[in-house]
Amino acid sequence: MYGGDEVSAVVVDLGSHTCKAGYAGEDAPKAVFPSVVGSIDQMEVDEPDIPDKNSGSASDTKSKGKRKFYVGSQDLGFRRDHMEVLSPFKDGIVIDWDMVESIWDHALRKCLLIDPKEHPMLLAEPCSNTQQQREKAAEIMFEKYQVPALFLAKNAVLTSFASGRATSLIVDSGGGSTTVAAVHDGYVLQKAVATSPIGGEFLTDCLLKSLEQKGISIKPRYAFKRKDIRPGEFQTVHLDFPNTTESYKLYSQRVIVSDIKECVCRAPDTPYDESSYSNIPMTSYELPDGQMIEIGADRFKIPDILFNPSLVQSIPGMETYAKTTTSVRGLPQMVIESINKCDVDIRRELFSSILLAGGTASMQQLKERLEKDLLEESPQAARVKVLASGNATERRFSVWIGGSILASLGSFQQMWFSKSEFEEHGASYIQRKCP
Repeated sequence: MYGGDEVSAVVVDLGSHTCKAGYAGEDAPKAVFPSVVGSIDQMEVDEPDIPDKNSGSASDTKSKGKRKFYVGSQDLGFRRDHMEVLSPFKDGIVIDWDMVESIWDHALRKCLLIDPKEHPMLLAEPCSNTQQQREKAAEIMFEKYQVPALFLAKNAVLTSFASGRATSLIVDSGGGSTTVAAVHDGYVLQKAVATSPIGGEFLTDCLLKSLEQKGISIKPRYAFKRKDIRPGEFQTVHLDFPNTTESYKLYSQRVIVSDIKECVCRAPDTPYDESSYSNIPMTSYELPDGQMIEIGADRFKIPDILFNPSLVQSIPGMETYAKTTTSVRGLPQMVIESINKCDVDIRRELFSSILLAGGTASMQQLKERLEKDLLEESPQAARVKVLASGNATERRFSVWIGGSILASLGSFQQMWFSKSEFEEHGASYIQRKCP
């Protein structure tokens, strides 16, 4: 036992889109912020260190080598010259550990305001994580943060626990990708994991391209300011910043477009085709700079890419992805493929407990559409049931919530990988402790 009830464990779920962190035993994460970082190469910009009025923002940024990182939605929301917005992930795997450290720093020290030496850490990891990745994470946690104990748990398992099941099929559709994984008795069946690169960010990009092609320009927040002419009436003044990087502009546009997506998009009941959706009623949306836009068929077309990836080819500007999506399967196919790779004895049980998790999966009507498509494609004997918690917060944070439940269980306390074991056996021991 590591201190029982007095010390609460900290649960961190670093996803491809947002990082969630908080205390075990609570029902929602305390800190939720984007898992991208703003980075300025110190080589090209030699700024004199003037103690500025807002020296607070200067002190909480980490200078790593020659890069300065800005983490958290506030720091990212502030436009800086030459600031690139970078992600530490590529295909769901960490490629830049310096960035991950800056994100963990922000979560633990800035948001939760804790000393990591005093709290056991539960980290959520993707099913596709390699042995090397896990050992690296353990090494940083024990050596840099000096945590007393650590546990790495698979995303799919945590989602399953969040809904109180030990066996289920998890459809986790997040920002960077969609993963379908079978969980049996609290373990992921690695042979039955299917992934697809289509996640929320991909859909956001499709919507952005589709709107631009219709002649709608998405003005990022920093590119204008609103001036009151008369009370209630605004005039938009265009501002120009030549030193803004392309990646920061894209990041700012994505923030706006993903809000449009969350507000108006919904999965269509039947597969999308141009003719039947051409005269659909329009929905209006007001952009931050005050222009009203009307969104029609795209409300249904964009979400349908999850079910039918070949639709991407009809979106101008997404041709670069069209090649990659030819081999990608839609959600229902991934689910059936995954179930068919499992043992015959558990297939029925998996069909009847398909769980949706992740931000993209909380799109309206997605559950109904997936259930309908699976009923058509699944064997007759199977009782197909797609489950999703009614509350969007729980669906978005299901991985974190599962971690919170797991880390606060009394029976889990002997499962921790402790610092003394790490010092005795080294990082590779994590494979034995956290299957």
